[in-house]
This record gives sequence, C-alpha cells and structure tokens, in this order.
Amino acid sequence: MKKFSIVTLVLAAALTALSLSPATKADEWDKKTIVTFDQDVEIPGQVLPAGTYVFKLFRSSSNRNIVQIWTEHESHLLSTLMTVGDTYPNPSGEAYFVLDMRGTDEGYPPVVTSWFFGGGDEGRDFIYSGYSTTRVVTDQYQTTYPSDTENPQPQQENPQPQQ
Repeated sequence: MKKFSIVTLVLAAALTALSLSPATKADEWDKKTIVTFDQDVEIPGQVLPAGTYVFKLFRSSSNRNIVQIWTEHESHLLSTLMTVGDTYPNPSGEAYFVLDMRGTDEGYPPVVTSWFFGGGDEGRDFIYSGYSTTRVVTDQYQTTYPSDTENPQPQQENPQPQQ
C-alpha cells in the first residue's frame, strides 16, 4: 500500500510539472513586449500618455489577432483590441512599433499603426475606423524600438509611388 502511494505521488508531481511548463514560454506564446513611449500616442479608442506599457497577444489558441495593452507592471488592463495579421522583413529580429506621424503638425499624437514581434517578421496592424494602414499611402512614419526609448528614431518619409 505504501509503495502504491509513493508511485501515485511521483506521477502526480510529474503531471503537475508538465502542466506548468508552458508558462515558462509565456513571452514566446503571447509575444509580450514592453515599450516606453516618450510622448503621448494614440491606439484605437484612446490616447496613451507618455510612459511604459506592456503589449501582448491574448492567450487564445483560436484567435491570435487580439492584442491586450497593460500598464507597466501589468496591474491594469487598458485595452483589448482586434488587429489584423501582417508581415514585414525584420532583419534585426527586434520587436518594434510603427507610428503614423501625419497628424502631429496639427497637435494630434502619433498613431500606433503596427506592432511587429521580436524574433521574426510577423506582427499586427491596429484597426482604426476610416484609416488605412497601407505603408504606401502613409506620408510619414516613425519606428519605435522598445529597447531604444532613450534615443528615438528620427522621422523618415516613405517614398511616393511612381506613377
């Protein structure tokens, strides 16, 4: 009887360890990215004040297009947004955000149009009513890297399409 209890205990411990192992790969699964914006930025439905935020995919195996935005220490969920999958070459392999700077001359904050994950070319485009995220029609953009918050990238202009 004692031998049966020990075997049961060992099996239970092994199953518990196996069930907890996916949590160690949480950053891979949810693409968690911590970013600091040095100015206010717009996301669909609200403006985020300058500060540090956590962007990650909602933990769902059936829909990988839901993005959650949390406060710096993940103590408060700020927004849950539907997005559209996107790919773009990412030779650096670092996570980055694409900001549309078109409205900044009129006093509007930059718009977060895309978030690309570290380690690959995959990302998400945020959905705005009446707004196109197509890169060709974007007049100005700025790429923000989470690890480069002290030295933001200069504005760059997209080349206009040849007619």
